[in-house]
Order: sequence, then structure tokens, then C-alpha cells
Amino acid sequence: MNLEQITQQTGILAKQVGAFIQQEAQHFDQNTVEVKSFNQLVSYVDKSAEEQLVKGLQLILPDAGFITEEQTITTAQKEYMWVIDPLDGTTNFIHQLPIYSVSIGLLKNNVPIIGVVYEPNRDELFYAWQGGGAFLNGKKIQVKQNNELSKALLATGFPYYDFDLMPKYLNTLQHFLKISQGMRRMGSAAVDLAYVACGRFDGFFEYGLSPWDVAGGIVLVQEAGGKTSTFIGDNDAIFGKEVVAASTAIYPEFIAVIQSGFNIG
Repeated sequence: MNLEQITQQTGILAKQVGAFIQQEAQHFDQNTVEVKSFNQLVSYVDKSAEEQLVKGLQLILPDAGFITEEQTITTAQKEYMWVIDPLDGTTNFIHQLPIYSVSIGLLKNNVPIIGVVYEPNRDELFYAWQGGGAFLNGKKIQVKQNNELSKALLATGFPYYDFDLMPKYLNTLQHFLKISQGMRRMGSAAVDLAYVACGRFDGFFEYGLSPWDVAGGIVLVQEAGGKTSTFIGDNDAIFGKEVVAASTAIYPEFIAVIQSGFNIG
């Protein structure tokens, strides 16, 4: 299997779907929004984009299965699984905030081997494949080499439906606000991970996530020289419902603060 070729083809598809999203953004009607559950929004744009992705990815790798956010297709578990979020940052899109993305990951036996994140507002295509490095619009990228949290710009995602851990989250957030150069909340986990990969953020953490939120971005961070894990430090960030991503330089101190805040260990 030629992972580089598959990645390039996937990137082309992501940009095509991103163009569709941008076209719809020009005349999007908020009255068409559906509510899946509390603070879980979806529109015809999400569903149409997902259908386009599924159709295109089936041509690229016909035997692969799918894990999709909008469940426009369901398949049995297979050796290769596409994990896709057609519009990561739907709430931003609905409110005309220009931070959202198309996120695509490919797993082999549940291990991420390809990641593609396309942010159409800045026309930025992030992509990586196992052993091949990470790239932004054709240029190789890497995580920051900064090893001091006091000089770090960090990112997070606010809880929006699971509030059971809110006190622990706020305790952790308060600590980071006091010891870093700032915290940012972009509204798209895929973008957050891509920004860690290219060195814009030193670290990112969030809980209450699904596989499609992180599958594309995790490969980017890993191939850019960074580290990803769950809050307890294991490698199952795809299915672990939480993610820590950081440069290897600050990862130990970064996750130590998270584990302290969440009373882990």
C-alpha cells in the first residue's frame, strides 16, 4: 500500500469537499439546523459533505470500512477504517465563525496511519502518513521545541454536553492560565491538533471527544514529532474520549498538570 499516494488523493478530496462547504456558507440558513442532542448540532451541509467524502474515499480504498459522525454509512469493523468528520466545528460554521475543518483519518487495526485536516477559510491543507512526516500545503512541519510552559501558548476545548468533570476541568484550566502565555479555544479539535503539529500551539487537551474529532489530527502531531495520549497517558486517544497533544519537550510537564487537575494517579 502506497500511503503517500493515498494521502495525496485524500487531500485532493478534502479540498473539494471544503470548497462545497465554503460555497454553502455564503447562503447558509440557520433555520435548517437540526439538534441531534443537547449542543450537538447538524445541518444538511454536514450530511452532504459526509456523503461526498464517503463516495470519494470508497474510490481511493474500496475495501476499507467507515466510522462517520453523521452515520450516512455504517460498515462492519475491517482492517482499514476511514474515520471522518465532514465539518469539524459545525457550531462555528452555523454562527459564521471562520474556524472549521474537514477531518479524515485512516486506521489500520485501530492504529492511525494517515491524517488529513483541511481548513478551508485559510486554504490550509495539513496531511501526514505513517513514517512520512507531516506537511502543510506541501511544506514539512514540526512541533515547537519550546520546553517551558511559561512560554507556551496552549489550546483546549470547553465541555459542551458532558459536565460531570467540569470542576476538575476548570481547576486544570485555572492552573494553565496562571503559568502559560495563554489559552485558546478554537472550536475544532482537528484544527487544534493541526496547530500543535505546525507549532502554533505548544499543547492541546480536551475531553468528551469522539474518534472522528481526533483521528485526522493525531497522525499530524505524531508525524510532526509530537506526542499524543489520553489523560492517563496511554496511547488510545482515538477511542479514549479525551486527548492530550503536545510537543515532546513540554509533554511531561503538560500532562502532569492535567493529571493533577483531574486527580489522576
